[in-house]
Amino acid sequence: MAHIVILGAGTGGTPAAYEMRARLDKSHTVTLINASDTFQFVPSNPWVALGWRAARETTFKLRPYLEKKGIHFIAQRADTLDAANSRIQLANGDVVDYDYLVIATGPRLAFDLVPGAGPEGGHTESVCTVEHAERAHEHYLEFLKNPGPVVIGALPGASCFGPAYEYAMALETDLRRRKLRHKVPITYVSSEPYVGHLGLGGVGDSKGLLEAEFRQRHIKWITNAKTTRVEAGKMHVEEVDDFGEKLREHVIDFRFAMMLPPFRGVKAVAEVDGLCDPGGFVIVDEYQRSPRYPNIYAAGVCIAIPPVEQTPVATGTPKTGYMIESMVTAIVHNIEEEIAGKPPSHTGTWSTICLADMGDTGAAFVAIPQIPPRNVTWARKGKWVHLAKVAFEKYFMRKMKTGNSEPLYEKYVLRALGIKRLN
Repeated sequence: MAHIVILGAGTGGTPAAYEMRARLDKSHTVTLINASDTFQFVPSNPWVALGWRAARETTFKLRPYLEKKGIHFIAQRADTLDAANSRIQLANGDVVDYDYLVIATGPRLAFDLVPGAGPEGGHTESVCTVEHAERAHEHYLEFLKNPGPVVIGALPGASCFGPAYEYAMALETDLRRRKLRHKVPITYVSSEPYVGHLGLGGVGDSKGLLEAEFRQRHIKWITNAKTTRVEAGKMHVEEVDDFGEKLREHVIDFRFAMMLPPFRGVKAVAEVDGLCDPGGFVIVDEYQRSPRYPNIYAAGVCIAIPPVEQTPVATGTPKTGYMIESMVTAIVHNIEEEIAGKPPSHTGTWSTICLADMGDTGAAFVAIPQIPPRNVTWARKGKWVHLAKVAFEKYFMRKMKTGNSEPLYEKYVLRALGIKRLN
């Protein structure tokens, strides 16, 4: 009988394990491997970084919930992947063989591409992991004792911009509530060619919506920004024109900074010959399957998707929650078909649905499909988005603890947004 291994227990890998176990009969084995024994709901990290959530509210220990559903769990880092022989070597020396592999590792956070960036040995904070968010919160509390300039944004090559906008708006809201906003100049610095690009070439009137929000909140911005290095209290930025030629240099003083990094593939996966692109992202076909290794599937941030458009400063394409959910479901059905001796036939919906919290309001962005031209593209703002994201956090955490395999974006988010057609 088949052994299906899922590598990575995030917002893609954990639902994949639950769905796989629900679809396949008990003669098949499902194993989930993750470097940590803890699940973390990454979209809540901007809230954790401001103290609006505690890490205990957005994380939990995986093993009891997985084993209750009959899913084997191994809390070890994967050191090497021998794709030719369908074998994974773990950090503790153990070897795991598989019949089918689902890669859902997420990315390597490539802060090292910009000297002085990042929370580990650098001078900027991050909300990419709950550990980073907790550290950011600690430093934020110290910052509040002696507030000053803040820089928030995304480094060259970044592909996930939503959390930067969320954090900038939420931090601004928090400062107003504390009666400290007048002491804190805020600058948004991003590789995007304009505010509201989002790595998607804009979504509806996202440019106008987010520029207006920044103006209303007195947040300045520098786009087409190539951050070259970061020193303690100083960020060095080259601003370029539409042709990539340097317009001017900025040295931005800050007392607190949060910058999202570029992503790369994780080492064990990126080193496999013929599996990944030069950035270490898994190359997949329309069925989420590796063309080189047909028993390997991949979903989420770890897969290769080309940029929506060429930009003066390198800017990647985001992989959002709805897209990941649809990829995972397609993979589960395709492996089920392969086990039954049928060719895979299911494809994911590469569309963007994003709920961005702004602290006291929020914005929703919909792009169907993600790569233009699109059938649906719009942006909306309102308090209801903030409330919807809070509710979705609760639903998703419940799903991860109960092993419910229902598609949450299909059931809740699309319905809330009034979307009936996905293509």
